[in-house]
Amino acid sequence: MAAPIAYEQPTLNKAWEEFVAHIPTILIIWIATAILTALGIGAQLILTVLGNSVSGVSLGSAMDGASSATTLGLLLGQLGQFPFTILSNLVAVLFAAVPAIYYVTGETVTVDRAFRALLQRPWRYLLAGLLFTVVSVVGLFLCILPGVAVFLVTPVYVNKIFTTDMPILDAFSSSFQAVYRSENGWTFVGIELLAGLVVVVVSICTCGLGLLVAPAVASFYVQNAAYRQGVLT
Repeated sequence: MAAPIAYEQPTLNKAWEEFVAHIPTILIIWIATAILTALGIGAQLILTVLGNSVSGVSLGSAMDGASSATTLGLLLGQLGQFPFTILSNLVAVLFAAVPAIYYVTGETVTVDRAFRALLQRPWRYLLAGLLFTVVSVVGLFLCILPGVAVFLVTPVYVNKIFTTDMPILDAFSSSFQAVYRSENGWTFVGIELLAGLVVVVVSICTCGLGLLVAPAVASFYVQNAAYRQGVLT
């Protein structure tokens, strides 16, 4: 059972106020994600150059040697970037998780609380993300629309993963059923699409600066709408 505020009528003003209350938490999440991403890019560049240099010396200057050196450098670069990519994606999930936690507890999610929630069950979130990514990619290859259908389940899925103890597969299955088989599920889908359109328009009109605000505000609005429409209970 969520907090009473979750079942109130969602409004842009309320979503904005909730975003403002969570600015410190969202800002730290953004900074942490940016730092991890930058570290990953740095590790990739350093290891790529190092791999090229070491391989170039050992293989000589022949064309095959140069090609092998480049391949090894790229491989080392990707391996160096991989752990930072995983960590940055893990932290970035908090952008969607904070509104979910807020509506369940009814209390502002502090930086400490957000990261404690993340670090309590990191493997659960990594495996849940892996499952979602695989299913989404498969769906996109199947005429695109199935992939879009999976993406529209995201707010409900993240909510169930972060705020319940349901097994990952059960959380995904119940999220899909909640969105597409509940009485107001398609109304909720329409709200999601409209919210996404608003985010795109705001971002374009502000030359991208709106991306710092609009997605977070939309996330609070959509989570509220999910409870209001009965998709989440």
